Amino acid sequence: MDSRFTPARLRQALADTCARLGLDPDGARLLRFTNNAVYALATAPVVVRIVGSTRLRHRVHTVVLAAEHFARHDIPAIRLLDGVEQPLHVGEHLVTVWHEVPSVGRPASPAELAGLLLRVHALPPPEGLAEWAPFDAVRARVFEAEELSDGDRRFLLERCAEAEAALATLDFPLARGFVHGDAYPGNVIPGPDGPVLCDFDSSCVGPPEWDLTPLAVGRERFGDAPDGYREFARVYGFDVTAWPGFAVLRAVRELKLTTSVLPTLRSHPQVAAELHRRLDDLRHGRTDVRWNRYR
Repeated sequence: MDSRFTPARLRQALADTCARLGLDPDGARLLRFTNNAVYALATAPVVVRIVGSTRLRHRVHTVVLAAEHFARHDIPAIRLLDGVEQPLHVGEHLVTVWHEVPSVGRPASPAELAGLLLRVHALPPPEGLAEWAPFDAVRARVFEAEELSDGDRRFLLERCAEAEAALATLDFPLARGFVHGDAYPGNVIPGPDGPVLCDFDSSCVGPPEWDLTPLAVGRERFGDAPDGYREFARVYGFDVTAWPGFAVLRAVRELKLTTSVLPTLRSHPQVAAELHRRLDDLRHGRTDVRWNRYR
């Protein structure tokens, strides 16, 4: 992780972005701070997203490509701010700026996510969209991780190699196409005009089964309500857990879930205990142990 990705420097990047666009950063609220820092402005219905991970900076172009494609095809998704060529280069940072979608105050339902995915998977992919490469982000996070021991680093890289080899043997039943890449209810905003998708960093050309995996893993690892997954599978029309390849996709998803916090571990020391618990469970093959979500 680039040590410059600190709250103070992000605040400066936010101020510089707002100055360029004639916006006011005062009172901006930090919504998320992992591989990106996401701020909601208090003085305008605008969200500013600052890329932090140095090894994943290239994904900002995927974000813009997917967002523009969704807008062209009228897919319910967050929209880039009009009249701004994006991404913005603000000092050492890459930044995207969005129209804010006010939440109606309830979480998105699994059925709403399934309905959005059916529309996404029916789209032709935009020209230039990258092929699915789920281990690229995992390895990037491992390499730039803060506070990670050499033993844990070796273990994660070895586990990536094992899962990658298993993935190469799968025969996917659904047709490859445009996939969101990180499809779970947390990446759906229940807006006043209906649910909209957000967070397109992982969008790619790949197997739709990958988009069906997060909710299933949420049931298995976090104890999410089984009725939610059943409704999701019913609305989508395919139960990925009944497919023999699901165990491999679950292993890949769990690697992503485990490593997602690595680039900002020094900034989020409160999650260290959960990280090491997950690593221990992966090492010992404990697939029936519940995890707590990173906070």
